Amino acid sequence: MPRKFAGRQKVQMERIAKQSNLSACFSKRRPNVFKKASELSILCGVDVAVIVFSPNKERVYSFRAPSVEAVLHRCLGQNHDATTSSTSVRMEELHKPKIEHLTNKLTNLLAQLESKKKVCEQLKMTRKENQEKKWWTAPIENLGLEELEQLKPIMSILKDEIDQRLIALA
Repeated sequence: MPRKFAGRQKVQMERIAKQSNLSACFSKRRPNVFKKASELSILCGVDVAVIVFSPNKERVYSFRAPSVEAVLHRCLGQNHDATTSSTSVRMEELHKPKIEHLTNKLTNLLAQLESKKKVCEQLKMTRKENQEKKWWTAPIENLGLEELEQLKPIMSILKDEIDQRLIALA
């Protein structure tokens, strides 16, 4: 039985002549290039910068890990700390309020965590003290009216369960 389809064939690598096909191909393939660059950065732990100009040179697209400036400075052999670009300074200024907000939020959450830990410790201490007091293990003569009233329904349930087990065994 002969095949009815061509299957996967090798595509000849050459420039696409038609502008509409070129733009469509670019818009479909660009995200995949950035995805592969991201995977390379994550899997291999490398710094990656990909800068792509659109076919009609109207737009610039970039992917960076950790940042384009850091990768470029490293590529050019410059110390990133010694040469701070105006772009990175502007980016820091833009991110500063967000960082301050997150720092304040973190401080508040840590304070809440500490207070919850203190409450937890107090509850553990109270639980330990109550376990030591076990009023129901004390002699009946030493119990007060309130404790005896609490003990009465428990004792009646216990008696019923014992009676049921005796009947089952007989």
